[in-house]
Amino acid sequence: MNYSPLSMARRHVLGALYSRCEQIAGEVPVFVTPTPEEETLEPSLVGHVDQGLGHYADAFTFHLSPDLCKQLSAGYFSYEFNYEYVDPKDKGSQSKVRLSSISLVARTNYTRPIPRRHRAAS
Repeated sequence: MNYSPLSMARRHVLGALYSRCEQIAGEVPVFVTPTPEEETLEPSLVGHVDQGLGHYADAFTFHLSPDLCKQLSAGYFSYEFNYEYVDPKDKGSQSKVRLSSISLVARTNYTRPIPRRHRAAS
């Protein structure tokens, strides 16, 4: 499969989990979660993410297909994370975590509300 790298800031990807998450040592798998219409399908592996820009670069590099890279950069996906605690004894809200996988979840389309004049007629 042809991969196209896309780098994004860790803070943008991780959000509130940013301060708790350790640096990635190797590669972390990236999955795409099926939409609600495709509920019977399992998440599919589409690539991996690493911190290949160096030790001091604070960015994730996604290695995905060119189509997914375009959609990810345009904001078509939100993120879900699977992680494990660095210290299993300490599972508090501020304890350090290590990413085990990232799932991309397609955002739902915005549905316009029906105007009042059309609601009253129906």
